[in-house]
Amino acid sequence: MNTLKYILIADRNPHVRKFLKRELESEGYRVRLAESGIELLKWAFHPDPLDLVILDPDLPDTGAQQLMEKLKDRIPPLTVVIHAFLSDYVAAPDALNADAFVEKGGNSVESLKRVIHDLKHRISSRTH
Repeated sequence: MNTLKYILIADRNPHVRKFLKRELESEGYRVRLAESGIELLKWAFHPDPLDLVILDPDLPDTGAQQLMEKLKDRIPPLTVVIHAFLSDYVAAPDALNADAFVEKGGNSVESLKRVIHDLKHRISSRTH
C-alpha cells in the first residue's frame, strides 16, 4: 500500500517555503517547492510522483480558482491543503474547494502535520 510521501509546497514567501520544507522533511516526507502558479502546475503535472499540495493561493502569477480547477482536473486529482490567512480565505472558500484549510500563524506547521496525518488514509488508497 502506498503512503503519503511526496509533498509540494507552493507559497510566494521563500522563508515560509524553506521552513515548511525543513519541518516536513524532518517527518520523512520528500518535499518540492514552488514560488509561482506556473511552477506549481509544472510540478503538479510532472511525471514524478506527487501526493499532496500545501498551497497559499496568493501566488503572484495565477488566480487561486484557476489553480484549483487545474489541480482537481489532474488524474488522479491532487489532495490540496490551503495554508493561508483566514481573512484571505474567507473571501472565496467555495471557489478554492480544498481538502483542508490550515490558517497561517506562528505554530501552523503543527496543525499542517496533523492535517497531513489525517489525510494519509485517503491518499494512501491511490496508486502512482
